[in-house]
Amino acid sequence: MAFSHRFDPTSLREYDIRGIVGQTLTSEDAFAIGRTFGSIIARADGKTVAVGYDGRLSSPDLEEALVRGLMASGMEVLRIGRGPTPMLYYTATTQETDGAVMVTGSHNPPNYNGFKMMIGRKPFFGPQIKELGRLSEAGDVVPEAEGSERGIDITSDYVARLLADWDGGDRLLKVVWDNGNGAAGDVLEKLVASLPGEHIVLNGTIDGTFPAHHPDPTVPKNLEQLIARVRAEKADVGVAFDGDADRIGLVDDTGEILFGDQLMVVLARDVLKEHPGATIIADVKASQVLFDEIARAGGKPLMWKTGHSLIKAKMAETGSPLAGEMSGHIFFADRWYGFDDALYAAVRALGIVARMDGDLSAVRSALPQVLNTPEVRFDCDDNRKFAVIEEVAARLRKDGANVSETDGVRVLTEDGWWLLRASNTQAVLVARCEAKTAEGLERLKAALVGQLEQSGLAAPDFSGSHAGH
Repeated sequence: MAFSHRFDPTSLREYDIRGIVGQTLTSEDAFAIGRTFGSIIARADGKTVAVGYDGRLSSPDLEEALVRGLMASGMEVLRIGRGPTPMLYYTATTQETDGAVMVTGSHNPPNYNGFKMMIGRKPFFGPQIKELGRLSEAGDVVPEAEGSERGIDITSDYVARLLADWDGGDRLLKVVWDNGNGAAGDVLEKLVASLPGEHIVLNGTIDGTFPAHHPDPTVPKNLEQLIARVRAEKADVGVAFDGDADRIGLVDDTGEILFGDQLMVVLARDVLKEHPGATIIADVKASQVLFDEIARAGGKPLMWKTGHSLIKAKMAETGSPLAGEMSGHIFFADRWYGFDDALYAAVRALGIVARMDGDLSAVRSALPQVLNTPEVRFDCDDNRKFAVIEEVAARLRKDGANVSETDGVRVLTEDGWWLLRASNTQAVLVARCEAKTAEGLERLKAALVGQLEQSGLAAPDFSGSHAGH
């Protein structure tokens, strides 16, 4: 019977395919992804596809349908089972597969799920995802074939490779980890068993209902349990992961959060000792402090678009050894493979702390102090959001503002900077402001709100602004 399948248009995103299980994402979709993606691989003379899945309740069924679709396109499927997304990236890289698909809803609520894809060593994203949707709907796939599948256990190999880059000193750390009931649970248990120091794991059990808290370490509320335990145990550092462990959150010895760009300062200084003059990449949401500190440490700071696929592509192009996003995606190409891996970033960060003379809090508090808003996300229709950015950009250009249009608009003024960009994954606009003074922050917010109002949008809620970051 001829194959043809139409996806819910909202599920085909910039970096992945994602939707609400049973509504905008079904097993039929999973099969169609396998059938179409398998055809794309086959037409590029590829044969092998690695597949993994996260701890969500819907993931095993979606994985099974995906594998059937891949096999129907003649693929040899390597099934690594349940685990973190970076373990799939590791499999694809070390086993040199032609493609890879991870079934994961990342940090979305429990009723969501999705698919992250790689072709060769590269992310499969943007126009490629749209093309997959088009081919599927047109039934433009290779003739039905009989592929094969085999399970492989990569966990021990992956953990051994993570441990191989441990470079801590003699200082034994006390570390609290919050797995957030995410997909890293089993891997984390093996990892901490072999790392030096004392390790306390919270919410280690993989549970797709996320009973403890939502698994998104960029939201301070989700770190409250970790912070309390770090303080109670007088630990040196606390580490948190998102649902599929490609993003990291870090807490210092006093229980203060190191945001993604602050962690990047610590990592960049260390990497630049080995790679003087190297390009270090961060996304447009990162603090000016990070870009200044990279330069101060002898590196070349590069501001780039938000999105793990976009950052990976830019790293490969520039030969950058390290990149990071505010959202906690950290990419090491120094001694590692260039993909975002929170477990690996944790190993490297802990190594740095174990070699420090003092505490992590001393490093954090020595950074230039700025005031900023959190990343404010507010609803804006999917069809309208990019138009709003274009309207704002046009007005700013006309006014002769100092504006970077790398990703949305980032406007630099004497007070600091403000950012407005469209989310690639949700029907929202994202705003952020950073200033040297409280008065400056108010002026930046007012400028941003003024632009939104000219495009007919209400002012977002900036409450929850925090000092010191």
